[in-house]
Amino acid sequence: MQRIKNWACFGGQQQVWKHSSSTLGCSMEVAVYLPPQASETAKLPVLYYLSGLTCTWENMVSKAGAQRYAAEHGLILVSPDTSPRGVNLAGEDESYDFGSGAGFYIDATERPWAKHYRMYSYVTEELPALLAEHFPGADTARSGIFGHSMGGHGALVCAFRNPQRYKSVSAFAPIVAPSQVPWGEKAFSGYLGADRNSWAAWDATALASGTGWRKPVLIDQGMADEFLEKQLKPQLLANAAAAAGIPLTLRLQAGYDHSYYFIASFIGEHIAHHAQQLRR
Repeated sequence: MQRIKNWACFGGQQQVWKHSSSTLGCSMEVAVYLPPQASETAKLPVLYYLSGLTCTWENMVSKAGAQRYAAEHGLILVSPDTSPRGVNLAGEDESYDFGSGAGFYIDATERPWAKHYRMYSYVTEELPALLAEHFPGADTARSGIFGHSMGGHGALVCAFRNPQRYKSVSAFAPIVAPSQVPWGEKAFSGYLGADRNSWAAWDATALASGTGWRKPVLIDQGMADEFLEKQLKPQLLANAAAAAGIPLTLRLQAGYDHSYYFIASFIGEHIAHHAQQLRR
């Protein structure tokens, strides 16, 4: 890993690292915030943030104001990119909701996407291994995960599929049932093929009935979100979680939209939610 950016921030260091990903077959960038408590001897929990469609690590780093709260709670904050970059697949840059910037945090099975579009394995396997190797203070055994929109979908899927790996999860305006909305149907058709039965493994609402996840889930959803009715449908997951016995809190926030103004307004509460679980 090569450090390419570094800024002092709330007593800690906001860094950006570049590395060659064996999982994705390309060069990737990942942002890592080291709070002031970080040292080689102090083991700190790790909190992963997954961004939404069209985003990179930079959206979270520059817009959410999360570093202030990560510093307060002593958490290492890790923000990866949203898809492979520079793999030069035909069609990957033709639309905002498929291909570049739209990896959907799944492992593609359809050609040509299956070779590179494996963001789930990158987030859950390769990235934790890199952190453990290069950041002695990162306690990857105490990890939480959260995200926004497509990244909220990714965070929920990662947690529900790995209840022993992650100790906390939350989401802002997540795509909770991608199998049932246009964004997800387009992405899953391209990455996973036409067999909808295979999609359930990557759908948080479908996973709810079989997951072993029983830790608190926090979801914030803006009621003025332009994507609420067509793409997000949070009540589908709320109903599935209730039936499965998953303790989910869905907070419907009047007047808030899908933007980072919404995320910045509640990011402190989300990080506090994770800190409480990760300190146990």
